[in-house]
Amino acid sequence: MSEEQFTNWSMGILLTGLIIFMGFIVWDLGKKSQAGKFGMFVLFLVLGLGVGGFVFKNILVEFLIP
Repeated sequence: MSEEQFTNWSMGILLTGLIIFMGFIVWDLGKKSQAGKFGMFVLFLVLGLGVGGFVFKNILVEFLIP
């Protein structure tokens, strides 16, 4: 396995774990602060937009830079 293959595999696996862990942190924060349904929706919306922006950036880089 080359270094590039290892990097690609580890980025995918570890970033997925980090995103799931951040989701748990946001859920726990909303629960402890008694944010309610709308507050939890906003918290997860912002987390989702951040993750979506990261994924969108990677897609753009893969297709626009040969």
